[in-house]
Amino acid sequence: MSSILSSPIEYLKGVGPQRAELLKKELLIFTFQDLLEHFPFRHVDKTKVNLISDITPQTEYIQVAGNLQDVEVVGDKRAKRLVAYLRDKTGTLELVWFQGINWVQKTLVPGQSYLVYGRVSFFQNSVQIVHPEIELWSPEKKEGKSFAEPVYPTTEKLRARGLGGRQIGKLTQMLLAQLHERDLPENLPDSILTSLKLLKRIEAYRQIHFPATPALYNEAVKRLKFEELFVAQMRLNLLRSARHRFSRGVVFDKVGEHFNEFYKKYLPFELTGAQKRVIKEIRADTATGKQMNRLLQGDVGSGKTMVALLTMLLAIDNGFQACLMAPTEILAKQHFTSIKELLKELPVSVDLLTGSTRTKSRKEILNQLLDGSLQILIGTHAVIEDVVQFQKLGIVIVDEQHKFGVAQRARLWEKAEVPPHVLVMTATPIPRTLAMTAYGDLDYSVIDELPPGRQPVVTVHRYESQRSRVMDFLRAEIDKGRQIYIIFPLIEESEKLDYEDLMKGYEIVKGYFPEPKYWISMVHGRQPAEQKEVNMKRFVEGDTQIMVSTTVIEVGVNVPNASVMVIESTEKFGLSQLHQLRGRVGRGAEKSYCILLSGSKLGNDARERIKILTATSNGFEIAEKDMELRGPGDIEGTRQSGMLNFKLANIVQDRSLLELAKSMVSTIIDNDPDLNSAENLRLKNFLQHQKGKIAWSKIS
Repeated sequence: MSSILSSPIEYLKGVGPQRAELLKKELLIFTFQDLLEHFPFRHVDKTKVNLISDITPQTEYIQVAGNLQDVEVVGDKRAKRLVAYLRDKTGTLELVWFQGINWVQKTLVPGQSYLVYGRVSFFQNSVQIVHPEIELWSPEKKEGKSFAEPVYPTTEKLRARGLGGRQIGKLTQMLLAQLHERDLPENLPDSILTSLKLLKRIEAYRQIHFPATPALYNEAVKRLKFEELFVAQMRLNLLRSARHRFSRGVVFDKVGEHFNEFYKKYLPFELTGAQKRVIKEIRADTATGKQMNRLLQGDVGSGKTMVALLTMLLAIDNGFQACLMAPTEILAKQHFTSIKELLKELPVSVDLLTGSTRTKSRKEILNQLLDGSLQILIGTHAVIEDVVQFQKLGIVIVDEQHKFGVAQRARLWEKAEVPPHVLVMTATPIPRTLAMTAYGDLDYSVIDELPPGRQPVVTVHRYESQRSRVMDFLRAEIDKGRQIYIIFPLIEESEKLDYEDLMKGYEIVKGYFPEPKYWISMVHGRQPAEQKEVNMKRFVEGDTQIMVSTTVIEVGVNVPNASVMVIESTEKFGLSQLHQLRGRVGRGAEKSYCILLSGSKLGNDARERIKILTATSNGFEIAEKDMELRGPGDIEGTRQSGMLNFKLANIVQDRSLLELAKSMVSTIIDNDPDLNSAENLRLKNFLQHQKGKIAWSKIS
């Protein structure tokens, strides 16, 4: 990229320091390049001037012309607005401004003719445009208008300062007029440009902003979307390729007595085909002398912990220590308890390190790690502290990996001279399309079967009006000796209203289940950690029959006796979150239920989410649907490095383009892994130039 595109935005004619500050603050436009990549979200035919009488309730945007009258400021200080009326021969249209009132009022001249464009809205039966684009107009002044004028994302603050969509278009036009091919040199190999018949790069930028024809606009979008997807895939695949070829890793070259004895004598159930396949992949990875960097994805209850345990035994058989890091103390303790129980017949030392580990125990753990007598350490963030040093760390396993920052995880594998193998696990089902986009640099394993004997959870939807019947059902389950979760939405732990809803809900539950016949635990984010721990422990140990909670119990709590999950205000939860919550039940031999409670007025999205959840328990299907409904950027935990912040491409809608980019990248890397051929040299230069601009990391 040439220096002109890296110029600060204030140096573009028509911007200057004050407008530049606004563009930076409101739209993150700092350079000429940022403006060039601030793409229009639609184009409109600005040559067409409609009549006011053409407006119907279905009209979204419109352009009209007429005489401006009655410009006045109305309302008090708290709700001040500028109102004007535009009249043509067929009717009157109200124009309203809430911001920049003084500036706008100075520019408007009553009695003049104006051309007005904007989004139509209806308020108290009158039709209006709020913060319209407006300019002086005469019927002869139509020449020079593009048939498709770009409409740019902007903000009310920018519009009020004369930087609405139209003005941003003028700045972009000015910038494009200064650019030459050397400023936007080609970055894709000629063979790809030819085979896909792609527009030249500079031409694509021109046509996406100011298209000469609809066909050229579509070609420009295709070219730039493909480039985004191709470059992202290329970066990830180069990282993975370099790791496979150059990274050092410890060698697990044998399957020894600990692994074999556990597998033959103490395995509590037959492994599924998917678990066996993943263990084979891990064994192959760890024997190569290269560092394993693998993502293990499995739905709730699919048996990831068993795979993790067998991997740790593999490390121990080869003379190495293992570390498993979990995001919460509850989950770390749970892993510790279950792994300790599974290994009780084997001579393997296991310990737990969390923030609440006592000083004496902590010292013992640190000493045993250093002398090598402690073989498996399970813990929370406490394991990444500098004082925690291993004698010979061979494998790091990170559970619910998206809960940790990149830097936090990196500190774990810096604790060994030769980098340990890394296995990151997630129970958040990630759609395949998303996984190959966000995690293309990792080797990728999926456990897509549930262990035998796991019964699907019966999921039903009930309205608030049916609450009494739901409570009767819960009572019957408790009388059978079962336990119940009742979950309330608490999106922000600090939100007062949500907290009040939870407390109100708790009182309602107590009304249906009075003490001392029934005992209730309550857990939420405002509680001190110790109180939360005690309340959770009482439920886990069966001292309370009902757990009233917010989503803090979402990840990892394992109570096999809990058979019913009630989710209050279901409409406030995302699809993947609902699925994760449902996974808290169905962990024992008993039939389990998930009851989705909602109000009677449901939006289309909420109705669709409930329909999907009651129809399937397949986490991968649900994740695909969730991505279709919400878009890829909203799926929790997909990637922290900004991998999915595409400006144009959408990995749901552009799946075929993504598949094509991925396939072409694979071919190039197979044939020229260092991009040294003449054909790939400009691509290599482009990637090297961009390198410092993006936070790439081995695992995120």
